[in-house]
Amino acid sequence: MNNTALIIVDMVKDFTDPEGLVFYPQNLEILPRIKKVLDECRKHNMLVIFLRHSNRKDKFDKNLINMRPNCIEGTGGDEIDPMLTVDPVKDYVIKKRRYSGFFGTDLDMVLRENKIQNVIIVGTKTNCCIRATVTDAYYLDYTPIVVSDCVATNDETVNQVHLTDIKKYLGKVVTSQELFDLLDKGEMV
Repeated sequence: MNNTALIIVDMVKDFTDPEGLVFYPQNLEILPRIKKVLDECRKHNMLVIFLRHSNRKDKFDKNLINMRPNCIEGTGGDEIDPMLTVDPVKDYVIKKRRYSGFFGTDLDMVLRENKIQNVIIVGTKTNCCIRATVTDAYYLDYTPIVVSDCVATNDETVNQVHLTDIKKYLGKVVTSQELFDLLDKGEMV
């Protein structure tokens, strides 16, 4: 059984669609590259998990006090971008309400049930949801592997600072080509 999973973080319409409430053009740039990573990981029979930021409609959420309302359920903004197709039989879609995919979700349980040790992480935003998910993965003894050309935020300097920190303190940072080379050599299973 493969012990590596792909986690796609918050590639939902509010982030990826130009009409989305928190759209960043950088997300359109990474979307086709994430699709290639998704396809390659599926070829290697990896577990695929979509993290879907989703805030409840018409309910109090302390997290929304300090930010623009976004990813509200029922608006379509929290739906996964259609470029990234979900296999309803094999893939997991896990809703989250905070930056980390582990906080208040069953992500850790899903990974442990599938005997996952390494997590490849792609998506948005590097300084918030990517960083928080990588940090919690590290604390839970997974090996996080961030694909540098498949993560983004709305400021490239901020993006690079967080990738540098992740590489130094929390996990591995590779390009998508480096990831594909590792997969082809069978060095990541």
